[in-house]
Amino acid sequence: MHKNAVFSQNRDGGVFMIQLTQKEKTLLEDQKKHEQICIEKYTNYANQTQDPQLKQLFQAYAAQEQHHYDTINQILNGQVPNLNQGQQQSMAQQQNLASAAQSATNMQGAMANQSDASLLNDMLMTEKYVSSAYDTAIFEFTDSNIRQVLNHIQKEEQQHGEGLFNYMQSHGMYNPQ
Repeated sequence: MHKNAVFSQNRDGGVFMIQLTQKEKTLLEDQKKHEQICIEKYTNYANQTQDPQLKQLFQAYAAQEQHHYDTINQILNGQVPNLNQGQQQSMAQQQNLASAAQSATNMQGAMANQSDASLLNDMLMTEKYVSSAYDTAIFEFTDSNIRQVLNHIQKEEQQHGEGLFNYMQSHGMYNPQ
């Protein structure tokens, strides 16, 4: 098996080999680094916050970022991940994340501390950057199956940003004007 080959299924179920271009490999390696940084940040920040709901949100996002990292590794190792299988798992994760974000949104009380606000601001900026990098990468891939996988990851990154934004807004840390 060629190390940089990607196998994909055509419409009749047959498998064919696709060579990743050097640019595609470079973009995937960049996204892999971004995902690793997100995993590290969410994990570290979950350990720093005192708010149980924010801790849960950060831990859930860290787990999802790990899934993104693993998916990119699959592509780099010659596999196109099955979106249907991942989508069922992802839908369940999204429902759990939405529930955690909604719990955080519904939580009333004193404004969260300045430390949490800094952590949230950093993660929101990180998610904006990572989502933008996926946007660029998607347009550079020749295989539509890989584009769909990357688009799916990008949508989840945007959902992370939305969850962070909603938490911040509900706790007086973000006031869009």
